[in-house]
Amino acid sequence: MASAKHDRYRELLHTACIGTMALAFSAVHLHAQDAAAPLPQNPAPTTTQLKGTATALPAPLPVTVPHSWNPFRAYMPSSVTPASIANSPRLETLTHDGKIELHLRDAIELALENNLDLAIARYNLPIAEADVMRTRAGGSTRGVNTGIVSNTPSGGSAGSGNSGGGGAGGTSAGAGGAGAGASGLVQSTLGTGTTVSSYDPLFVGDFNVHHYAEPLSNLLLNGVPILQSNTVAGDMSVQQAFATGTSVKLSFSGDRVATNSKGNFLNPQLDSYVRILVQQQLLAGFGLGPNLRYLRIAKNNQKISDAAFRLQIIATVSQIENMYWDLVSAWQDERVKQESLDFAQKTLETGRQQLALQAIPAMDVLKDEAEVAKREQDLSIAKSTLEFQSLLLKNALTRNLDDPTLEAMPVVPMDVSRPLQAMPTGDELVTRALASRLEMEEQQLDLTNRQISRKAANNALLPTVALTGYWAGTGLAGVNNPLAGVTSTVPSDYGGALRNAFNSSAPDYYVGVNVNIPIRNRVNKSDQYRSELEYRQAELLLQQLKKQIRIEVRNAEYALRQAEARVVSADKARDLARRTFDIMQQEQSFGAGSAVQTLAARNDLTTAESAYFAAVDAREKARVELERAGGMTLENNGISIESAKQGQAQLSATATPQAQTP
Repeated sequence: MASAKHDRYRELLHTACIGTMALAFSAVHLHAQDAAAPLPQNPAPTTTQLKGTATALPAPLPVTVPHSWNPFRAYMPSSVTPASIANSPRLETLTHDGKIELHLRDAIELALENNLDLAIARYNLPIAEADVMRTRAGGSTRGVNTGIVSNTPSGGSAGSGNSGGGGAGGTSAGAGGAGAGASGLVQSTLGTGTTVSSYDPLFVGDFNVHHYAEPLSNLLLNGVPILQSNTVAGDMSVQQAFATGTSVKLSFSGDRVATNSKGNFLNPQLDSYVRILVQQQLLAGFGLGPNLRYLRIAKNNQKISDAAFRLQIIATVSQIENMYWDLVSAWQDERVKQESLDFAQKTLETGRQQLALQAIPAMDVLKDEAEVAKREQDLSIAKSTLEFQSLLLKNALTRNLDDPTLEAMPVVPMDVSRPLQAMPTGDELVTRALASRLEMEEQQLDLTNRQISRKAANNALLPTVALTGYWAGTGLAGVNNPLAGVTSTVPSDYGGALRNAFNSSAPDYYVGVNVNIPIRNRVNKSDQYRSELEYRQAELLLQQLKKQIRIEVRNAEYALRQAEARVVSADKARDLARRTFDIMQQEQSFGAGSAVQTLAARNDLTTAESAYFAAVDAREKARVELERAGGMTLENNGISIESAKQGQAQLSATATPQAQTP
């Protein structure tokens, strides 16, 4: 009997050892898998067909206002082709076996082609060009949208997102006439000054036929009881203004009057009148400065709009990079949670086998079941986070998500980190940032616009003094009226009337000065002084911006340094947790430890690995911020601005080295 019990005990011990060794083997197998991230290296050969994908990139958006040599086109509307909402062909080439496999470079290229924030901001370029065209004709500036379009959600929990820009076109507020104010500054005196005349020639014409009849009570003057006349008349004038404050107007009028009056010795009578008028502003409104201020401001605004578009590219690329590294972190976290669940399930299976052999108490199996339930919950959270990060990235890299297949398709990141590269540090980085940050360029141009307005406001303080002169000539022709009994020597045709108008046979000269002096001049004085205040205020804003950039660079440096330290610390903690887990496995295999202790060690390893990948994610995002703060985003990614303006992705080969693939 004792021998049977002893054999039974040896059988249970043997079974437990086998189960423990199997559990240890599975853990070692999982540990070996953990050494290299399972992100795929090579795309599958099968490409997935997607709906709503274009076969070619859409035609570039015209940057200039359409021009035609046909003079009648100036009076016909120009239409703009509706924007394409089809995704670029590049997206389809990256889909394999129902997955979108993305390198970081692919994500940036897709964003340059499809991101709607960039597509919206791209319209600001021809809008600014249209403003230049308007001011070339003497019109006032309408302003341009120079803020950042930020309508693409980039993170947070499900159901949250970033709000769009508050300015027109979805942009945020920006400098250079982008709205009523920017950064707390008003811009009400931007462009103030004297009235600017239109520089487009103006033609005015009036042509009419008039019949007139009037009963008369006196026959001495006209010799008829009812005076009747038929008149054909025409008046034309062409006016042209110049940027010097000069305006020239050429006027011509002529008529043919036929009447039944016996008193007119010409019937019909032909009249012509020609006048050339020149007016020059001598004080207010004199010179190129006040008369070209709108054009100069519009050209500066165009430069600001161009800088703002480059800022939009930087903001969008930085956002895409951050979202990509969030996706990488979510993939790694989901993998770690899956491995932890696999180990817990294997432990539970072994525990149930041992319980069946009565080698362990039922309480240990219940604890194993609780661990499995906890890890299933962790994996469910990790999967939903991964799905949401994948959806966010697809939303940022596409123009539409109407295809259910595309919406449900997972995004697989093919890069897990970027190789470290040397970057400027300290004062060198600050100097570079101050020289290359586009916000500085925008503010400098805005300050130039305010200087233009200051000079124009100073000119508007002067009285209005206009020197005016004209020369005119009158010509007369007609057919002798036999009823009048008078023979005229004037020409009988209209050509003769024109010759008389131009040969100074009946000249008309005028030279005069018109003076307009507003007493007290409070309106202009107020505008002038306010423009001075706003200019000095903008100077302080420029100085504040320099300090802000310096602080941003230093903060980004510190953040990257701290993030790198966290990665080192998290890596050490992960290594320690892995070694602890290995020791617990060995102890359990020799019967000195329990499955509960091994599960706890495996849970600690899972936590340490998740913390490590979160630290790597934070480090990569800190590097993205340092590139942005240092003004290096465009250069490091090799982005062609001209290609981006056309909605095309063309990254140079001198960009930052490709991120590392496991």
